[in-house]
Amino acid sequence: MNLDNFIFQIIHSLADRWWLFNWLGIFLAEYLPYLMVVFAIFILIGEKNWRQRVYFFALAGLSVILSRGIITEIIRFFYYRPRPFLVLQIQSLLGNSDIAGSFPSGHATAYFALALAVFYFDKKWGWRFLIAAILMGIARIFVGVHWPSDILVGALIGLATAFIIKSILPKQVKPA
Repeated sequence: MNLDNFIFQIIHSLADRWWLFNWLGIFLAEYLPYLMVVFAIFILIGEKNWRQRVYFFALAGLSVILSRGIITEIIRFFYYRPRPFLVLQIQSLLGNSDIAGSFPSGHATAYFALALAVFYFDKKWGWRFLIAAILMGIARIFVGVHWPSDILVGALIGLATAFIIKSILPKQVKPA
């Protein structure tokens, strides 16, 4: 058994043991990402300085688009990896309807990119977003839709993309 499968079995073995774990896993895997977007919008709207608002929007938007919309799709075009529920013949807690490639995790790429963009903008909220992205990634393994390496590589792509976009954008203008 390879390390990826071993770690997956440990995390996924907790599924279907207690209804509260299942509910929490489904919530973190499926609905927490929506809350992250809503909170990012509130952070954006709450910013009074329009230049900083545009900077944050550009940083977050470009990071997510590049990581999820371009890099992940290029990788998936050239490399297909089946999801765990297809390989192991298990029932995922989210259902088995999505048979698109598993590697890298699109959720991990997008939400780690968003989390680092928020971190660059507001460190207090950024730590919360990074923790939420980690919980979402673990939950996506727990519910049976991703391998641990899908999440890890997706997180690295998302973080690297936000870092690159931050270095490309002009320096952030702080209010006087």
